[in-house]
Amino acid sequence: MPVMDSAQPGPEDLEVMWRIRAFEEKASELFARGEIGGLLHLAMGQEATAVGVCGALQPSDRVFSGHRPHAHAIAKGAELVRLFAELAGRRTGYCGGKGGSMHIAAPELGFVTATGVVGGNIPLALGAALSSNRRGGSDVAVAFFGDGAVQTGLFHECLNLASLWQLPVLLVCENNGFAEFSPISAHTVVERLADHADTYGIPTETIDGNDLTQVRPAAVAAIERARGGGGPSFLECLTHRLRGHYEGDPTRKRGPAAGVEGKDPIQRFVRFLYDGAKDSELEGIEARVRAEVEQAAEEALSAPWPVRDDLMTNVVAQT
Repeated sequence: MPVMDSAQPGPEDLEVMWRIRAFEEKASELFARGEIGGLLHLAMGQEATAVGVCGALQPSDRVFSGHRPHAHAIAKGAELVRLFAELAGRRTGYCGGKGGSMHIAAPELGFVTATGVVGGNIPLALGAALSSNRRGGSDVAVAFFGDGAVQTGLFHECLNLASLWQLPVLLVCENNGFAEFSPISAHTVVERLADHADTYGIPTETIDGNDLTQVRPAAVAAIERARGGGGPSFLECLTHRLRGHYEGDPTRKRGPAAGVEGKDPIQRFVRFLYDGAKDSELEGIEARVRAEVEQAAEEALSAPWPVRDDLMTNVVAQT
């Protein structure tokens, strides 16, 4: 993935957002057909946060995601065919088909891991940031998490250590207003979650996470601060998904009925870039990406399943 020279996003970012959206729509289709097992958590409607932050990173910077990782992985440069293969349990997936949707790992891309443990990726990001400091490097670590993770004890422990040791880490809270099925008012009296980081002296910013033009410059500033020795930052990205907590979620608290018209980050960025003047060009981007996704899915589903000899691989570290 190219390093961004500017805080201003461009057409290449629109293509990445479309790639994420098309991938997840196809993943939803495959899940409904029974080609993908387990739980599937989609990030449709949150693409601007993933693309805004990851597009400001260098290839060697490290990203740590949670149980909704597809957007972050794709924004960091993950191959679609290997992602589909992992979701479908195929041997050619990023984890040999063993990790599935919630445990994708592509460390060669700087996408170190995702985890189904709420907030469990935050201390891992701090460890990567501490390692960078100890080695005298300039790499930055990023942790993505939802508003529910803010109520965990380890979140506050990590804020304290990140501030105390001035670690080069960016903490990105994708605040969509719900912790699983609980509205934010049911689990905290803190109106702005960024206030938690402010308590520890960490620079914070609350932005519209569905507006790429807000996310990118905020991410660039925080990453440059971390890379220059200025320590951690906290971004609270207010966002709204177009799907429920998981595929098959019957609550239907999100989507058009939830009053999200005009919040789709892709359509908002389209209006910013083109103001409706280049429809054919936009259709070309979407069509190209959707064809890419279809081909990747077809290739992934034709890949071999794991074999018996794969059972004990990647269980213990090999030196």
